[in-house]
Amino acid sequence: MRLVIDTLVSIPKLSETRWLFDGLRSGIFEFGITTEILEEYEEVIGDFYSPNLAHNVVEMLPNLKNSLLITPYYYWDLIVIDRDDNKFVDCAIACQADYIITHDKHFKALQKIAFPKVRCLKMNDLKKLLF
Repeated sequence: MRLVIDTLVSIPKLSETRWLFDGLRSGIFEFGITTEILEEYEEVIGDFYSPNLAHNVVEMLPNLKNSLLITPYYYWDLIVIDRDDNKFVDCAIACQADYIITHDKHFKALQKIAFPKVRCLKMNDLKKLLF
């Protein structure tokens, strides 16, 4: 399974969503990332936890054997409500991801778009598929 993960905050060992980060590290799925996505991860993780942890995570991710560092060459602009979310959509299309993992309501706009088809899942739905 190939995924693109909207801003990753499932890092603390006691978090109920830590399984996603552990699954990413253990290689149970492939995941697409872009430079833009890594920059957002670093910003969000740095603000939420610490800049040092953010730096370590962002350095680790592209080096995992199941990571796909993607350079989109076309920008679809499918989410007009929050255009910043399009970095995840463009990555998902470019790497032919099965799903974008997100809880962001702006991604619901993708349900009305027939082409290119981009499917989204919430973390709990992904957990049901994987385990």
